[in-house]
Amino acid sequence: MRSVRPHRARRLPLSGVLRLNRPSEIWFKPALSVVVAMAPPNLALLALGRLDLAMYAMAGSLCALYAHHRPYADRALTLARVVLGMVAGLAVALVTASLTTNAVVLVTVGALLAAAQKALSDASRIGPPANVIFTFVTSAALFTPQSLAQVPGHLAVAALAGAWAWLVCMAPGLVRPYGPECRATAQALNAVAAHAEAPERPGSRAAAAAAVHTAWQTLLAAGARTEPRRALAALLVRADTALAAPAEAHPGRLRALAPRPRTAAHLGRAATSAEAADEPLDTRPGRRPRRPALCSALGPLAPLAVRTALGCALAGYASLALGVGRPYWALVTAASLYQANLTLTWNRGVQRVVGNIAGVLAFAALVPLAHLGPTALVLCCLALGFGAEALISRNYWLGTVCVTPMALLATEFIRFADPGELITARLLDTLVGVTVGFLTAVVVTDRRSGDRVAHALAAVERARAHTLRTAADGDATPGALPAARHALAAALVELRAVTDTASGEWWQRALPSERVTHVERAGHRTLAATVRQHGFREAEGARA
Repeated sequence: MRSVRPHRARRLPLSGVLRLNRPSEIWFKPALSVVVAMAPPNLALLALGRLDLAMYAMAGSLCALYAHHRPYADRALTLARVVLGMVAGLAVALVTASLTTNAVVLVTVGALLAAAQKALSDASRIGPPANVIFTFVTSAALFTPQSLAQVPGHLAVAALAGAWAWLVCMAPGLVRPYGPECRATAQALNAVAAHAEAPERPGSRAAAAAAVHTAWQTLLAAGARTEPRRALAALLVRADTALAAPAEAHPGRLRALAPRPRTAAHLGRAATSAEAADEPLDTRPGRRPRRPALCSALGPLAPLAVRTALGCALAGYASLALGVGRPYWALVTAASLYQANLTLTWNRGVQRVVGNIAGVLAFAALVPLAHLGPTALVLCCLALGFGAEALISRNYWLGTVCVTPMALLATEFIRFADPGELITARLLDTLVGVTVGFLTAVVVTDRRSGDRVAHALAAVERARAHTLRTAADGDATPGALPAARHALAAALVELRAVTDTASGEWWQRALPSERVTHVERAGHRTLAATVRQHGFREAEGARA
């Protein structure tokens, strides 16, 4: 048996870290949503002369950043959980702030909250901006003077703003109720078309398979099987078929089929067209696979939670030792670094430093305008909120250019501060947070990432064996083979994800790269062979 050698540390990249990407297809949705969610509460507080409560309103309004890729049935529940999680974290922070002013205690509580928010966000897969917004709000609240009597009122402001953010994010469903499903289906068709054009390109098949799997998951989370959703299922079957035989696919035709979030009638016509083409509509999965229980999903995230807690605490303590008046900035900076592996954490650190330096320069340019009065301050924050979400999908550092001045201006809702002092403190905390946070990530390694690859490999092999047995079983129920295929597809997507994550982690045993490649190829061959039941035996026999 070949011995397993330790995985050597790889060189950390610099090239490409700051490269601008294409903007997200729906960049305008979170950008507009956060402005609409923030404007009424802040303008109401401005009219009442209570801008001192703007921080609590912002806590609820920022919930509008989440769940824009999810179908509306799933979005409603996800956003409700986000709002409840935000209010719960804020409650812990405010009660702690009302009971003690000891900075070391406050930093410790903030670090523990950051670790819990990181673990829960990753386990629930709520998507970007994940835990960073929660940590930003709760850490700032910890260092805001409070009394216990004030806490219920402040939480009520946050809850009302959160309820308004929920309505803002759900409102587009009244006009385009099938928008998220349409976009996911279009992305799947386009990804398969790109693979059909260049099947030899590295990662092409994996990307296409992931896009198709995501589209199926989105469709199954959308709710009742209406006529438009049956149409989308027909289009996804075409994507499945083209992915199974890319040499026979027509990329232009696949792209032409990509639906737009228009009307139900348009989608109904797509269904009729697909059925006329004799697409096998019975190959869609019958129900959405259950997500793993939260407790089981949290287990593998323990190293990341420890990394976050320790890094945030040490960054906050270091900031206190340097005499910075707002140590929570260093804490939040450290929390924002931690990604799935050390390489991605390094990338985020570089992006954070560059973005914050540019952001404080933007703040210096904006502060004379913002200091014209409370109205100008509110309008500047709204404009920066829009800019942050419009730019962040192109690269994290570019969005941070707007996030940094917005965070600095948010501290001035109570009283205007000296701009030079704010800029100096922010730059110092950025450097402290990035340095301490990254060094902690180097020390606290995720040695379980290799175990997750092994588990994912076993899951793919089990799913493939089950698919083969089901395909060969002449007495299998009509929906058994589609369900087995989609379980296999999900296992392959998970294998690729955990392998990519593990490959960017330091100081671990060597990954079984050859076995991963072999298992992936075998799994995709099985998917291709079973995309149509009648072709299974011939394809498998030819491969054998």
